Formats: sequence, C-alpha cells, structure tokens
Amino acid sequence: MTEHFSLLMSVYAKDSADHLERALTSAVLDQSLYPDEVVLVQDGPVGVALERTIERFVASCPVPVHHLVMPENRGLAAALTLGLQSCSHDIVARMDADDIAMPHRFERQLAAFHDRRLDLLGTGMFEFAENGSGIVARRTPPVGERIDGFARFHDPFNHPTVVYRRSAVLRAGGYRPMGLMEDYWLFARMIMTKAAVDNLAEPLLMYRVDSGAYSRRGGLGQLRAELRLQRAFRHSGFTTSGQMARNIIVRGGYRLIPTAIRRALYRATLARKDDGVDRSSAEVGR
Repeated sequence: MTEHFSLLMSVYAKDSADHLERALTSAVLDQSLYPDEVVLVQDGPVGVALERTIERFVASCPVPVHHLVMPENRGLAAALTLGLQSCSHDIVARMDADDIAMPHRFERQLAAFHDRRLDLLGTGMFEFAENGSGIVARRTPPVGERIDGFARFHDPFNHPTVVYRRSAVLRAGGYRPMGLMEDYWLFARMIMTKAAVDNLAEPLLMYRVDSGAYSRRGGLGQLRAELRLQRAFRHSGFTTSGQMARNIIVRGGYRLIPTAIRRALYRATLARKDDGVDRSSAEVGR
C-alpha cells in the first residue's frame, strides 16, 4: 500500500502563468496516482496572471492545496524550507513550476520508493525547449552503487524529480542557500547522514529549458557559489583535497566559459540527445 505523500512546489514572479497551470495539471489532474495534498509556496509578490491561475487551481483541485505566501522573494531554499514545514506527510514529492510530470510519474516512483524502503528517489528526465523545438536531451542519473562516487563531482539527482522523506531532509539539515546548488549541498549531506538513496533511470519528468538556462549556470556569482560549495564539501569530509582541487578547476572553469561552449559541454557530459523518444507520449505541446 502506497503511503500518503505531499507535492511541494514553489512559484515566484518570473514564472509563467501558463507554465504553472500546465505543471499543476500534469502533477495532479493527469496523474494515475494523485498526491494527497499540494503545498504551493509563493515566493514573494506575483503578477495578476499568476494570482488568478493559483486561485483557480486552489478552487478546483480535487486534493487540498495549501497556498503559502511569503511577503518578499527570498529564494528557493527559503521557500522550500517553509513548504516542508507545512507538509502534512513525511513523504514529499518535488517539482518546479514550469515542468511537466509524466502521467505515471507518482505511481511508478512511489511504488519503487516504498518497495526499496528509501529516503530519497530521483528519476531521469527529458529536457525540452520552450521555443517548440521539442525534446532536446535526456538526462539519465546514476543508479545504485554508482551514486556515491558520482556525487563527489556531479549532483547525482535531478532535483525536480525527487521524492524524499521530510524527516531525512531535516536530519541532514534541510535546504541551505548555495547559489543554484542548494539541492546538491542537501543531497550530499543526506548521503553523509546515511540516507537510503537511489534513482530510476526512466525519465518521468519533462524539464523546461528556457533561453537563459545555460547562462544562469555561469558567471562570477555562480563561480563564487561553486567555491563555497566545494569548501563546504571539503570541510564536511564529503570530498578529499584532491577531489576539491579537481572540482574547483573543472567545475569552476565551467562557470567562466562562454555560454555556447557551456551548453555543448553540458549536453556532452550530463545530458544526451535522444532521438528515439516517443514525442507524442511526452505531450510537450499540450
């Protein structure tokens, strides 16, 4: 029997109302297994279109929706921390406000999560472009014993796909600000606290890639965040001195190269083109 679970999402002013509506529909109404509640954190003021979309969803959703409003934008780590505090269930599924869940995502993921007695389970995902060009890549995460070694250099989980136990997240110290890498820092600490983790290679989420997706991964701000992350890894004992040096050279250098090169390297190392995908079943254009 599948345990009850919460769906945790965050939305802020720059999100699209149309994308949010599609994300919420895919994560609840289109699912073969409904979440037992939705916790939607509004990270600061939003425009009229987003407000109306949220109001319609709260009024029509077949499961309870807890709409939490933060008076000012404080970032994803703060929003998810507030959301976790408000989840009624220990099992929490994550998703972003502009992604699309496959219709069988929760049915398959929660079954594996329960059967394997896990604390965290991620999945693969397809990347699709907002310009209508369809699926551009497939990200397949490491599974089983490969996760531990992989995690010393790359984030081993696709954050929008994860299901985790709130108790395990809190035991590891919860979300802490770290540029765009607060999830990686959390997952590393969960591994260090002996959380039972795994991935499903199967892509169960459509991850939207907008025009700024690759530029946001670079720049001096992200370089500084990368250096903070690597120092935190080393200080906690998650990495060795040699691994820290390698990560600063490779991952730090990645933050400073031109966006076009960064895109190519990202696709070559963490994502791959998948032309064998059944694009009709992925429902990119819905």
